[in-house]
Amino acid sequence: MAYFQSKTPAITIQEALSKPRLNRDMALAQEAMPNFSKTPGGPNDCPLTFRASWDLKSRPRRIALLLDDAQEEYRPYAAHIISNMASLVSVFRAKGCPIVWTSWSRQFDDGIYNAMDRWYGPRGWRTNNLENACYIFEGEAGLQPLKEIAPTAQELADGWFYHSKMLDMFWVFEPDGKSYLDEKLKAEGVDTIVIAGLWTDECIIATAYAGLSRGYDVVVVSDGVATATAHHETALTVMNATCGKVLKTADVVTYLQKDFVKGEAGKYKGINHPDGRKDNVPPPPDVQRAALLKQLLLVGGAVAVVCG
Repeated sequence: MAYFQSKTPAITIQEALSKPRLNRDMALAQEAMPNFSKTPGGPNDCPLTFRASWDLKSRPRRIALLLDDAQEEYRPYAAHIISNMASLVSVFRAKGCPIVWTSWSRQFDDGIYNAMDRWYGPRGWRTNNLENACYIFEGEAGLQPLKEIAPTAQELADGWFYHSKMLDMFWVFEPDGKSYLDEKLKAEGVDTIVIAGLWTDECIIATAYAGLSRGYDVVVVSDGVATATAHHETALTVMNATCGKVLKTADVVTYLQKDFVKGEAGKYKGINHPDGRKDNVPPPPDVQRAALLKQLLLVGGAVAVVCG
């Protein structure tokens, strides 16, 4: 067991339900799930199916649009979704909601070598037949956001566009080790992200799972994302069934125009924990004691150095 994890034994669900619990609606806990189905007669009633329990208009929200690698390099694959992305940009700007742009920026000459390079492999770079999708082909021109949805000069100056080198949009870090995107969103009190861009089965799905892990409600725009592979629909199915809500552009635009209510920062998503849990959650007693002991040891060591 990691030193910072609780040593208190887990209790059964029956014991957990026996009295009120922090951040739990005990009445709703006793109701059947409307977002669940099973297969009677199947092994263990499987396959099981889950979907998001919430709708966009089910609560006030602080919402942001993430335009994942919607760049000129990928124009051939993005042509059919550009107008939908433009509609999203327009309505988010009109509502004063944050918009974030990234561009995939791995380059053959960047010297980076990690699991992504190993997965794609070292081949596929014949100049007359480029096959390997790990790195960009077109240089600086290919890194530019698609001109139809490009950020304004002010949005650029405010840091809403950056280069990414990993599938997950959150995987770009400030010098102190914090996620650049996560910090930008937390500064705005964002609790819901709407994802559009490319590629559905790579950067989009990676960012969707990363967003969930960091405590954001996730929306993926089915006709606002695209890919160069055959896995678009499969990726949408998986995301809708595991980490987010897949909606059409028209659904998101209509929601923002007619039903959007801006929420209170911090009411649904905290900022003090990397997983976005509510800030009212105290650490377990064992963890509190471990943290206190570690702090005392650090203070004791510093005193010893000074006295020595």
